[in-house]
Amino acid sequence: MSEINQLETVKKQYDNSNRLNTRISIHQKYSTNKLGFGNWIYSNYKFSPNINVLELGCGTGEMWKGKIDNLPSNSKLYLTDYSDGMVNKAKELLGKHDNVFYNVVNIENIPYDDLCFDRVIANMMLYHVSNIPKALSEVRRVLKDEGYFYCATYGENRIVDYIADMLNLNIEEDKKIFTLQNGYEILKPYFKTVKRLDYNDSLDITNLDDLLDYLYSLDGISAITKIDRQLLKVSLQNKMTDGVLHIPKEYGMFVCKK
Repeated sequence: MSEINQLETVKKQYDNSNRLNTRISIHQKYSTNKLGFGNWIYSNYKFSPNINVLELGCGTGEMWKGKIDNLPSNSKLYLTDYSDGMVNKAKELLGKHDNVFYNVVNIENIPYDDLCFDRVIANMMLYHVSNIPKALSEVRRVLKDEGYFYCATYGENRIVDYIADMLNLNIEEDKKIFTLQNGYEILKPYFKTVKRLDYNDSLDITNLDDLLDYLYSLDGISAITKIDRQLLKVSLQNKMTDGVLHIPKEYGMFVCKK
């Protein structure tokens, strides 16, 4: 996929919060690890007073709900996304705070000065980036010396891949651009240390329509959406045990220090 086509796909996927909310919802409803992925990610942040924090690809800002007032003293949080629809949704959800700033930003061209952030965050978004070397060079540029970069992602055994294997579906998925498996090698040229952390979780689905809503929200980025929905539902029903479809999850994050 060309860089232009990939940018257009990302714009379409995140022009509003509907698709993202559908994807978040299935994890909230059916995850077996009740801590929650966002809470786990946040628990691994190393924050201290008087820091500037930049999040790239903030989405709806859901992860920050109820946490902004707990940021260390004299800290500033810059919430940014490539989609102005996402930025507006984050503003709506989180509201106005003296230490929170919102902006539309492309990670490949970050509009901030060199060495101005103590922490940079890019969760569940690097696999959408068309030019990762350029993006990581930009992250490194704006990150202060000894600063931390946090980036969550999924593994190569994604939910769609698991379902395709389970049902013996012959579908071609996009190349796995940034995953738990290849992330270390991609990140290490830009950072002094890179550490991978894994989040143990799975889905126990009891309502297949929720799963199908999730799968068909991937229109344009997954070939599974070309399969007839009712046919897919019947196939998945045959794989349920005692009314539950168990799906492993492979999620985690990298903690990098400049």
